[in-house]
Amino acid sequence: MSSVESFYDVIRRQGITRRSFTKFCSLTASSLGFGPLAASKMAYALENKPRVPVIWMHGLECTCCSESFIRSAHPLVKDVVLSMISLDYDDTIMAAAGHQAEAILEETKEKYKGKYILAVEGNPPLNEGGMFCIDGGKPFVEKLKYMAEDAMAIIAWGACASWGCVQAAAPNPTQATPIDKVIRDKPIIKVPGCPPIAEVMTGVVTFITTFGRLPELDRQGRPKMFYSQRIHDKCYRRPHFDAGQFVEEWDDEAARKGYCLYKMGCKGPTTYNACSTVRWNGGVSFPIQSGHGCIGCSEEGFWDKGPFYERLSTIHQFGVEKNADEIGLAAVGVVGAAVATHAALTAVQRVTKRLDSDRR
Repeated sequence: MSSVESFYDVIRRQGITRRSFTKFCSLTASSLGFGPLAASKMAYALENKPRVPVIWMHGLECTCCSESFIRSAHPLVKDVVLSMISLDYDDTIMAAAGHQAEAILEETKEKYKGKYILAVEGNPPLNEGGMFCIDGGKPFVEKLKYMAEDAMAIIAWGACASWGCVQAAAPNPTQATPIDKVIRDKPIIKVPGCPPIAEVMTGVVTFITTFGRLPELDRQGRPKMFYSQRIHDKCYRRPHFDAGQFVEEWDDEAARKGYCLYKMGCKGPTTYNACSTVRWNGGVSFPIQSGHGCIGCSEEGFWDKGPFYERLSTIHQFGVEKNADEIGLAAVGVVGAAVATHAALTAVQRVTKRLDSDRR
């Protein structure tokens, strides 16, 4: 294995100009929501720091996280994989196989002790000694623990690694288990979603590469820069929710007008993710924009929380446009009742005072 170069060394060798490099840093910083100063810090880090070695392992999963990752637009995944990081092992896309591939794990673990990132897609099943997922002739859970020993940090890609996902759905016969329930002595970054957004995945890698530390995490271990707001908060259909305008049946007139999908089971109000801001396929769209409600795939246990097309609960709103007249009449009625009550109480007080004065 050759010595690890910096990102800047690699792109200069590829003929990329300094101007293009600076533009790349500015675009990447803005896509992550950072200010102008972050772009200069990013440029300095990518010029001087060696590329971070990454080991990408697969447990019980469907490879949708990898499929999402390779579609990143900001930055392009080719820049991440070929230049920003040193992806030393990924059994899905690597050329090596068999004993040659396994030797890379040993070499990385020994040469970059405490310096490599262990990225995990999928989860380990614990039942029957982990025999429901064999990787390289060994239970995946054993390889996971072994490679986690000397890792700098662990990234749990997707709902499978973060929460267990459908493999852990009741009754969970294989005892599929989230990564943080198996590895407890290493920092773990959870990047949930089924799959996560491509730019969220590359954004996390870019942050670690640039600043040499983990991003700020919420109480569930998710990067705050991508999971601090509900999809509902920035959804373009939010005004319809506030106005009480809902789709009642698929393909009804309200659906054609783009009304809120809450009554059709949309979990946007309880789901924390960047779908409504970053969106998918280079920012083109996201499920709600395509006419389908959010199923809450970045939240723990979403697969066991009832039908996807069942609303969360019955809510009572003003419905600004739909019920404005009723609200006005109700308000007038309340005020009128209050005036009548006040008048009645005043009359009672006056009668009481008169009786007291007569007795004296």
